[in-house]
Amino acid sequence: MRFLCIVVFLMLTRPLTSFTPRLVSRLYPLQSLISSSSAQTDAPPLRPAFTQSRLFSQRPPSDMSQEEIDRAREERKAAKEAAKLAKAAKKAAAAEAARLEDLATQAKNDVKFTDSDAFCGDYETVASKTAGIMSYTKAADLVVGNQGWIRGRLQSIRIKGGSVFLVIRQNAFDTFQCCFFKADFDDATDQKTMLNYFKTLTAESIVDVYGDVVEAEVKSCSIGDKEMKIKKIHAVTKSVPVLPFELEDAARSPEEVEASQDTDRPFPILGQELRLDNRWMDLRVPANNAIFRVRSGICQLFRESLYSQGFMEIQTPKLIGGESESGSGVFKTDYFGQEACLAQSPQLYKQMAIASDFDRVFEVGPVFRAENSNTRRHLCEFVGLDLEMAINESYLETLTVAHNMFKHIFNGLETRFAKEMAIVREQYHSEPVQFTDEPCIVHWHDGIQMIKDAGFDVGDGMQDLTGAQELALGAAVKEKYGTDFFMLDQYPASIRPFYTMPMEDRRFSNSYDMFIRGQEICSGAQRCHDPALLREVIRSKGLGEALEEGGGLYDYVKAFENGVMPHAGAGIGCERVVFLALGLDNVRKASMFPRDPNRLTP
Repeated sequence: MRFLCIVVFLMLTRPLTSFTPRLVSRLYPLQSLISSSSAQTDAPPLRPAFTQSRLFSQRPPSDMSQEEIDRAREERKAAKEAAKLAKAAKKAAAAEAARLEDLATQAKNDVKFTDSDAFCGDYETVASKTAGIMSYTKAADLVVGNQGWIRGRLQSIRIKGGSVFLVIRQNAFDTFQCCFFKADFDDATDQKTMLNYFKTLTAESIVDVYGDVVEAEVKSCSIGDKEMKIKKIHAVTKSVPVLPFELEDAARSPEEVEASQDTDRPFPILGQELRLDNRWMDLRVPANNAIFRVRSGICQLFRESLYSQGFMEIQTPKLIGGESESGSGVFKTDYFGQEACLAQSPQLYKQMAIASDFDRVFEVGPVFRAENSNTRRHLCEFVGLDLEMAINESYLETLTVAHNMFKHIFNGLETRFAKEMAIVREQYHSEPVQFTDEPCIVHWHDGIQMIKDAGFDVGDGMQDLTGAQELALGAAVKEKYGTDFFMLDQYPASIRPFYTMPMEDRRFSNSYDMFIRGQEICSGAQRCHDPALLREVIRSKGLGEALEEGGGLYDYVKAFENGVMPHAGAGIGCERVVFLALGLDNVRKASMFPRDPNRLTP
């Protein structure tokens, strides 16, 4: 009875459409019963609210067949599915419209090489997808009145109102001004787009610029008689906004930096380690870049001279079974279960080349020295410029060849590489190397006397020279002979390698060093080519075990047992020549990525 009262109350207060169809169908008979009952009590009959229901098509459920109910249900389901599909289609259409809008916007910022209409934006990554589409001109070769593309490094950018001034650097040396003026673009949107894009560019980025070449007077650039009015600009690769250091700071001379320290605005002092840790940046500095072009020139001139004097180039092993130099530390490594060394020089093999009837040979290659020397002129890895030649009577024949070779280098640097030399000297001052027409040879005894006269204690005169003594000797030779380049020969045998030919007075040897500005750049000698004498000298140096079969010097000595021409040679440190010829303060400036006891990176 209580349940019946609740149902009646609900039916009187809520329309049937608020119930589920199934519940309505159950309640309808009850509704009829209540209606008939109310008639007996003169109460107004209940009007079924479902007569307005869209669920039953204006008819009560009792009037619908099961087939009609199922059809209504399917229609209802189909209508919902259609509405769902329509909503999804609308959403997809909106997404596609947004995508197309993004692509249109990106077209100016993601430029393809074939997109000739875009006037600014970043290139997509250059990945060899195209070839031969772009044509570039060096800034120095641009012709006033023409248009053209240039590619270079963005050295600086200055934006002021509607004007933009860029300095583009090419080949580390050439700088060229490009400018943009808002008034050159008619469309206000294009003006804004260009100016906004310029604001995204960072110093040291690689950019392509296209425009009109016009006559100008630009004192701040090396190419100062013309400039480019920008029509298009694209970034090829972008640099990070914050650089390890500013190239402008790195390009100042030591004297300029030092002089500024007592002023209100001192220039920053860039330490050597900071520079070497970011060597790729340091090498962009014009003077530092020019140093390595000079170094390349020295290797080129070295080869040219020796080729002209009848030499051939060889390449020798850098993994060897024993030491190639006595008195020098070696880097040792495992070689498939046996110990190997990194070659301290090509010494043994260039001598064996002479034994193979290659009368004059040279090599340009790496040399390794495991010496814990942290000085301004020592490296653990450097490039050796080595030569070896058969002689007829005297090692003086080799000194003549070497002197001619150095003359060719010194003259070539001042003529063929004059531009690079001038750029280096803008930051690191030096004078051209002075040299004599014929070899300037100072004998050991005479050299020792010069050092004594300079106030140095040389003891018994049988010890190797210190750095200070070498500098004193260089100053004395310069004063007496007017040359920066000279040779000191007849060194004490005790301080020379095992392969050095002794003199008649066994205390001394047929050996020599060569100097630039009072510092050694080359060591050489007549070699001991007699097997018996060579073994004797090797044993006297405490290296007798190396003569045993399988030892590091066994094959070397054996190579002379079948007959060999008398020969002499020299080993020159390439970095030393660069360092001293250019008057640098540290040999690391002459090594692209130097290796010393404290540095194995980058």
